[in-house]
Amino acid sequence: MDDPGSIADRPTLRLAPDADGIGEAARLLGAGRLVAIPTETVYGLAADASEPSAVAAIYAAKERPRFNPLIAHLPDEAAARHEGIFDETAAALAKAFWPGPLTLVVPAAP
Repeated sequence: MDDPGSIADRPTLRLAPDADGIGEAARLLGAGRLVAIPTETVYGLAADASEPSAVAAIYAAKERPRFNPLIAHLPDEAAARHEGIFDETAAALAKAFWPGPLTLVVPAAP
């Protein structure tokens, strides 16, 4: 990926909210690009969290310090448990409210 500081120089694409638009967003994410996505409460910037340069691009675009962590949007509880450590409370909340607009803050998995 290019220098994350060059993010403002890239064109903005508006994707249709249909299967083609979702496919294009997935392709862009796979190529290390950023995609703005709606959530239940705000619009967010998405990137491939396994690609360090894509994560760096989010920090650069938001002018966010590295000590301020980013949120991870995961598809289901199994993926969340792979990335984070769930205690009994987190597990009960996930069971009660997922899928749905619930953010859990848990320690990162080793």
